[in-house]
Amino acid sequence: MDDRAEGFGGVDWAWHEHAACVVGTGGEVLDRFSVAHTAEGLDGMARRFAKAGVRRVAIERPDGPVVDALMEGGLEVVVVSSRSVKALRARYGAAGNKADASDAYVLADCLRTDGHRWASLRPDSPATVTLRSHVRARKDLVATRVTVANQLRAHLLVVFPGAVGLFRRLDSAVSLRFLRRFPSAARAAWLSERRLGSWLRANGYCGRKSPAELWARLEGAPRGALGDEGEGRGSVTLAFVSVLEAVCARIDELDARIAELLDAHPDAPIFRSLPRAGTVRAAGLLAEIGDCRARFPTPESLACLAGAAPSTRESGKHRAVTFRWACDKKLRDAVMDFAGDSMRGSDWAAERYRRLRAEGKRHPHAERVLARAWLHVIWRCWQDGVPYDPARHGAAQHLLANTA
Repeated sequence: MDDRAEGFGGVDWAWHEHAACVVGTGGEVLDRFSVAHTAEGLDGMARRFAKAGVRRVAIERPDGPVVDALMEGGLEVVVVSSRSVKALRARYGAAGNKADASDAYVLADCLRTDGHRWASLRPDSPATVTLRSHVRARKDLVATRVTVANQLRAHLLVVFPGAVGLFRRLDSAVSLRFLRRFPSAARAAWLSERRLGSWLRANGYCGRKSPAELWARLEGAPRGALGDEGEGRGSVTLAFVSVLEAVCARIDELDARIAELLDAHPDAPIFRSLPRAGTVRAAGLLAEIGDCRARFPTPESLACLAGAAPSTRESGKHRAVTFRWACDKKLRDAVMDFAGDSMRGSDWAAERYRRLRAEGKRHPHAERVLARAWLHVIWRCWQDGVPYDPARHGAAQHLLANTA
């Protein structure tokens, strides 16, 4: 199709109804319409864009039914971040007001003027998309578990202080079973050292603390709420325990499913070969980096999106190298989590981190520099389709030769 004859599309995504706009090569509005968030509506939107000569459509999100419908309709999708759209509104009005219809126009018109700078979305394989949904759902549930555990801890500090710190984790299986059996200080008053030991054996406790130590912890803690008040407030404990049990069970189910999906993924050996990657961490890296090699033509493009490369700003004689705020936050979290723990499994990473700290860099800065170095290694393995091998890692071998 001749580029001079094509239209440019923009979609402002919403929950129930999507605003769409088509502009011509001169910036004139060729079509404005809204479609319902239904299969028929989304298919009709793709057909209407195609009928108007649209080849590329700009939208603010990279996934979901709208994006799927556009791509299935043979259209290229260009993702423009919400932050960029907010800045682009100033082109069309000093107030920068937001409206669905006007945002659809802004997306379409800016695609016309700046589309040559924006790459079309390159989708990952269905296997990666499925793995990503499981990884992100697990991360959300872990955050929920932490939140509820903190609420339970705050509640117990008033009602039953002895239960806080009794076991290594408040949301562990043995801790939750203990709180279900003894939800308040009033109920736990029945315990003695012998009874506590019997309960621990019956529930398969295999921790490092003896019944005597745990009993001393219970006895030495403040008493908390007793009597009718303690019994009554124990129901709140049970409510938090029930939520935590359900969330932990769903996390365990997702862990099993993630392991299954990762085993079946062709790129799994690459990410599992990384030091201390394990299953969940390897799945997180794979899910966020993806499997579309064309998305990251250079290791620096991957490092920039992950927020591991610094951002340089210059004005006159002023030059500042600062933290990169504009990045893929989920990718950054996965990369930093891996880099921060890689020091325990890689002598090269540990030595690199030690030198960075000796140079005066704070821990977050040193971790970002280490992550950037790892991303160059990961990118090379990912592009070549080979697992990480320390024997082929030049920097690691150089360190080994110097310390031999």
